[in-house]
Amino acid sequence: MAGILGKAKEKVVAYKTDDPNEVLGSNTRSELADLDAQIRTAKRRQLMAAGVTIFSPATCIIDTDVEIGADTVLEPFVQILGNTRIGADCRIRSYTVINNSDLGDGVLVRPGCILDEARVADGAVLGPYSHLRPGSEIGEGAHVGNFVETKKLKLGKGSKANHLTYLGDTEIGEGVNVGAGTITCNYDGVHKHKTVIEDGAFIGSNSTLIAPVRVGKGAYVAAASSITDDVPADALALGRSRQIVKEGWAKQKRQQKKQ
Repeated sequence: MAGILGKAKEKVVAYKTDDPNEVLGSNTRSELADLDAQIRTAKRRQLMAAGVTIFSPATCIIDTDVEIGADTVLEPFVQILGNTRIGADCRIRSYTVINNSDLGDGVLVRPGCILDEARVADGAVLGPYSHLRPGSEIGEGAHVGNFVETKKLKLGKGSKANHLTYLGDTEIGEGVNVGAGTITCNYDGVHKHKTVIEDGAFIGSNSTLIAPVRVGKGAYVAAASSITDDVPADALALGRSRQIVKEGWAKQKRQQKKQ
């Protein structure tokens, strides 16, 4: 390049650097990969010098702009990408991918979580296998657990959604328990709608909340209910048919199969 510029009578200036790797170029994908590895190694060493523990550093991918507080632990095969900021005394367990997100202090991220443009307050617990999509805001000490997906969610302090749940376009207050298999049905085929669950409410397992809908403070939604109307504070909402028991039906069915 210097020769080409010289022949073109362009000005060529030399700069001295303490680290020749900073001015290396790449002409092949292999050379580009080598440069990338050098930059990422330097980033990991910088973080470890500042008090971050990284198990098996070579397996962790950490972008240059990432910030991580002291005494945080990264387990093997973690990716921290974009403008992510992670507070102090967190633990990020293996196979987690965090992109452009903000985590407070003392956050536990169990294995296999994906966070994209999410905000997580101090002391929250995520995973395993939680998926926090853009707009997810997890409150202090809240839990988002096994195979829970969130999108444009505000989950209040101390609230829990621990199992097999989808919470989209939803605002949840403090101290709420969301049972396994709950779905906030936010899309009517044309528009997205919001679900609001107020402080202290209890949502039974396998409930569907069909937005727009509001569950009042301290209210209960019975398991397996389909909720289409607002639930007043301290009320119990049931949206399911009554159980029918047919005595002897199973025995009769088995006898028919033998004939």
